[in-house]
Amino acid sequence: MNKEEIRIKKVIVHILDSTIGMPVLSDRELDYGSEIAEFVREHIARISSGDDAKECRFYQEESEVYQMLEAYDDKDFVEISKSIASLLYEIMGSNIDIPPADLLVVRFREQESEYLAFLKMNYKALYTHRTMPLMEGEGNSNEIIRHKAILPSESQRLSEAAIIRLDDLSVWVMEKKYEVNGEKVNYFSYLFLKCSSHLSHKSKLSIVSRAVESVQKEGFDETERFEKQMRAKRILQEEMEENGGFVVEEIGEKIFEDQPELKVAFQDKMEKYDMVKEKIEPQSENTVRKYQSQHLFTDTGIEIKIPMEQYKNPRSVEFITNPDGTVSVLIKNIEHLEAKL
Repeated sequence: MNKEEIRIKKVIVHILDSTIGMPVLSDRELDYGSEIAEFVREHIARISSGDDAKECRFYQEESEVYQMLEAYDDKDFVEISKSIASLLYEIMGSNIDIPPADLLVVRFREQESEYLAFLKMNYKALYTHRTMPLMEGEGNSNEIIRHKAILPSESQRLSEAAIIRLDDLSVWVMEKKYEVNGEKVNYFSYLFLKCSSHLSHKSKLSIVSRAVESVQKEGFDETERFEKQMRAKRILQEEMEENGGFVVEEIGEKIFEDQPELKVAFQDKMEKYDMVKEKIEPQSENTVRKYQSQHLFTDTGIEIKIPMEQYKNPRSVEFITNPDGTVSVLIKNIEHLEAKL
């Protein structure tokens, strides 16, 4: 979503502090100004433009949230938001590892589509000051206190949030696992929203990278594997830079073009995730940043970071396999060398 296209219509905030034993629900919408609107827009844009959010579908017969929203009308915004907040608080109250938070329920529009957002603002503790009056005529006393209910800033990524498109009730979820009944689960989608989720683009890319590395580890010796891993990373980076992403099956063809048995091994791993035909299109620069350079670590403790453009330029860097099987890295045509403390 384009942040500039997000139009905030309604906002309400409910206090879900599980340490006080009951939710503090608001009976009226938040009277927000431009600063609060910008704060909310920033969080919504961060969720929708990142690669951590995953698309989900409600279990329609099981999901209380779905049933509340199936016939949503703006006149019911406050009451529906209170019911949803109460449902979430009940789950939080039964599972002490889920952190207390404020829940912002936001009604907004982006381009031609209408949405609701559930933004769970987990508390963090920070220090601030306060001024206490002394006895009459003795002035003030300034103190430092620890505030335990500070909300995340607009630059921080929320751990749990959902954006729901109202025309078809499709939902995008960002979440973190917490311990429930002795097991770490995605409670936000599993217990609260009750929806099934697909993997996020970030998770899919990580799975592909790990699968490539695993297959190459099994198929090549140490010297060959070093070269093949660098080549695979270059191919992934080029596909994302030039085409915005790749189809898993096609990237396997390119990486393992001369090793049909390794290509089959890679596809077998992808079939376990039902990802052979999957198209991976990362949106966030943070997701693809690690593919923009080659990171090398030697057994002698030396670390080398080579920007991908320089790695692909034979006039800048060369890898030489020595007769004894060791590898030398030659960095060429350096005009200026600088050391930093």
